[in-house]
Amino acid sequence: MLLHLSTWPEIETYLAQSSQGIIMPIGSTEQHGPTGLIGTDAICAEAIAQGVGESAHALVGPTINVGMALHHTAFPGSISLRPSTMILVIRDYLISLTRAGFRKFFFINGHGGNVATLKAAFAESYTVLADLAIPDADRVQCRVANWYMCRPVYQKAKELYGSEEGSHATPSEVALTQYVYPDSIKTATLSPNPASGHPIYSPSDFRRRYPDGRMGSNPALATPEHGKDLYDLAVKDLSRQYLEFLSAE
Repeated sequence: MLLHLSTWPEIETYLAQSSQGIIMPIGSTEQHGPTGLIGTDAICAEAIAQGVGESAHALVGPTINVGMALHHTAFPGSISLRPSTMILVIRDYLISLTRAGFRKFFFINGHGGNVATLKAAFAESYTVLADLAIPDADRVQCRVANWYMCRPVYQKAKELYGSEEGSHATPSEVALTQYVYPDSIKTATLSPNPASGHPIYSPSDFRRRYPDGRMGSNPALATPEHGKDLYDLAVKDLSRQYLEFLSAE
């Protein structure tokens, strides 16, 4: 069940009959090397979230497509929120949905750069919700689940790609986008031995250290078939995590 394809009476009925949980996909709009789609992180989070929604009979909110990706903005097409802006965006989402009656927020995340800011946003939101005196605000709980860190997904990626999985523009995430959008598969000649292991500082420094945008990865190994396998593993594991989150006090 998708929030944006529902009516308000349907949402009211859902809240009356469910455990007041909602799945929130969040990703990023940033470069993913010469062959990775700029929307990769949002595409992956959205597809998996919708799969979890179907599996767990849960409501899925609108995808937050732009995240905290300032270090990628020296590459054309990348868009980023500042951490302070992203905290306000998440806070306002939570205020609106808490006022409607939601209490359990399960963020399925596709971008590592979002994690620290999401956790800060949760901490600030708990206090703001209490200050607004919204009924049952003290029962609000938020959790971030990174699809790419699910144990079965992580193990499968290592089995398929080994050290060439890397840490950005990875074959696993590219494979998932190939499964979701088979008509948008990109190819390019990739240089061997992509840079890896450098700390992340400014956008220009990032592009200087990682000139084609990859971080130790070989996305040429990706296939749509791999993407289907990774999708299935992520949906199964995150469905379990979501249901456990709902049942926890």
